[in-house]
Amino acid sequence: MNELLFIGFGLFLLTLNLIAFRMGRIYVFALIAVYTVLMNIFVTKQFDLFGLAITGGNALYAALFLLTDLLSEHYGKKQALKAVGVGFAASVVFVVATQVLLAFVPNEADYTQDAMMTLFSVTPRILAGSMLAYIIAQTLDVWLYTRIREWTGEKWMWLRNNGSTLVSQLVDTFIFTAVGLTAFTWLPIEGIIPPELFWPVFATTYVIKVLMALLDTPFLYLSYKIKKPVMPEL
Repeated sequence: MNELLFIGFGLFLLTLNLIAFRMGRIYVFALIAVYTVLMNIFVTKQFDLFGLAITGGNALYAALFLLTDLLSEHYGKKQALKAVGVGFAASVVFVVATQVLLAFVPNEADYTQDAMMTLFSVTPRILAGSMLAYIIAQTLDVWLYTRIREWTGEKWMWLRNNGSTLVSQLVDTFIFTAVGLTAFTWLPIEGIIPPELFWPVFATTYVIKVLMALLDTPFLYLSYKIKKPVMPEL
């Protein structure tokens, strides 16, 4: 059941990406902001998929990387990097806003405080790992996509899409698992998982991200069918 839901949700998000792309670049930017906010919420949901323990944010990661690849492919590196900044800013605004909301003292009529505390409370460790992984991995994705395109020209779009995404997802998973989750003694803040679980958690998370990343390649090719190509800005 989880597997069908996850694949269906992933395909829905990838299709939504193409709809936003067809509507215009500003809609792609808006969807990136929405995805980054949702990831901060979905990461709290834990479930099993193909026998592996993952979080609800994994499908969103694949969809998010496709959006930056769409911008790199059709609008160039500058617009893709701008989108990375938009996503990072949206995540910061979300975190600050939710923490301020939690700080308000509820009255007797309130019935949501406990649920909001569970959903929106963030540890400095997870927050630092998430922010660091996002900005580094997304920037790396845009840079690699551009470099592979320079090396291969306009051919082999599947290579620049998968090559940039798989490498940047590897970096993203490594940073978040190490900085955001694992209780390494050399980090000053208490972690969530013991060091011996670092590699199993890292491997299972990356495998799921790879599967989702491979699904997005046909959607990048479809983008040329739904909108006339624009000369990229290198």
